[in-house]
Amino acid sequence: MAEGHEELQELHERAEPGGHGPGMAPVSLTMAVLAVLVAIVTLLGHRAHTEEILLQAKVTDQWAFYQAKNIRRDAYQMFLEQLALGEAQDRQAAERAREKYESAMEKERGRQEEIQAEARKLEGEIGSQRRRADRFDLAEGLLEAALVITSITLLTRRRNFWLFGSVVAAGGLVAAASALLIR
Repeated sequence: MAEGHEELQELHERAEPGGHGPGMAPVSLTMAVLAVLVAIVTLLGHRAHTEEILLQAKVTDQWAFYQAKNIRRDAYQMFLEQLALGEAQDRQAAERAREKYESAMEKERGRQEEIQAEARKLEGEIGSQRRRADRFDLAEGLLEAALVITSITLLTRRRNFWLFGSVVAAGGLVAAASALLIR
């Protein structure tokens, strides 16, 4: 992206002397607006990608928590199996222990279901965030292309480039607006 920025800067510097002619003010204004829009959309795209990464970390944490609960439940199950195989000196104490660990296993199972539901919900949010980030990336590319195409007007004095650049910019704005609508 830095290489494209340098090329754009060089093109702009070469076009600057030609931009002072009559009728080129709208082109220069369009280029300035496009430059601002590129900066805004780039920032929004970076934020969307950052949010996607943060959500992915949360999902990973949720699944690790789920696995920890699974390990604990397996340990309770193993204890209950050992209790059933062994001969207890105190049958009442053994029965209380069995009830305690069966209850704990059920609680762990319920908690695991909650954790799993939360992890799946976060995975859905990651998908939405990824689509949003991709749309911002598309919008950024279109707006950058529009800026370059529009700047060719200053070199060639052909307004067709300005019009075509404006159409491409409109596509970039539609892509950016659609990114904002993704939930």
